[in-house]
Amino acid sequence: MVEIQKIETISDFEPKRIKKYLFLWCNKGSVAIEVDNKPLVIAKNQVLTITSGQYHCFKNTQKGKGYLLDFTLDYICKTEKDIELIFQNSLFCHFDYNEIITINNPGVIERQLQKIEQELNQKPFQYLESIHSRIELLLFEVNRSKITNGGEVWKPEALFLQFLEFVRNNFENNFSLKEIALRLQTTELKLNELAKQHAGKTAQNIIYGLVISEAKRKLHYEDKIIKEIAFELGFKDPYYFSKFFKNHTDLSPSEYQKEVI
Repeated sequence: MVEIQKIETISDFEPKRIKKYLFLWCNKGSVAIEVDNKPLVIAKNQVLTITSGQYHCFKNTQKGKGYLLDFTLDYICKTEKDIELIFQNSLFCHFDYNEIITINNPGVIERQLQKIEQELNQKPFQYLESIHSRIELLLFEVNRSKITNGGEVWKPEALFLQFLEFVRNNFENNFSLKEIALRLQTTELKLNELAKQHAGKTAQNIIYGLVISEAKRKLHYEDKIIKEIAFELGFKDPYYFSKFFKNHTDLSPSEYQKEVI
């Protein structure tokens, strides 16, 4: 549901993916990490957010201190406003973009994380509700710093975010856009309107992009044959999967594997 640990206590340096959202805070030195095959370094007074399902791998934590907070979507998102907050300004971005944000008031972040750590250890009355509010305060402060530092405001509607989450959680079913709209109790037209508004693409092209991102993760990090990966992504024909992947990346799945390795 929600957990926190000090960066200096991290001892697992193998690539992993979890169904949680990660909030990484550095308050001293720097921390080296890889997210979906992208090397990143978080310096003092900086935050990095990692979306559920992304692969991450700590490379060097000896030079830095801070906190790693993680929480599930169902814990943090009780209302549509919660859903919009967690994804506002691309803090937890579904499109393979992990932004490092410098915090202008680091004391605010540090105090909330310390309090979250204390409440998780002591478990006082209604501590989960209190921690939920403290995570909201963390996200408010990150948003403020991002905007103050010149970042763009991006506030997608909850339905669009639910659409993204639904696609990412149902790759193996290969649902059509019509089926997705029915399950979300909306229409294809509405999903296309939101996709154009928030991403400048059709809803179907967003689905294609999410499938390609997931295929890249599996080809890079998972020890599986291409046929198996194709089936897990909803392709009944591995040949069609290879053709689809090459059309979108200019590389076949096997060529991509060789390149990233």
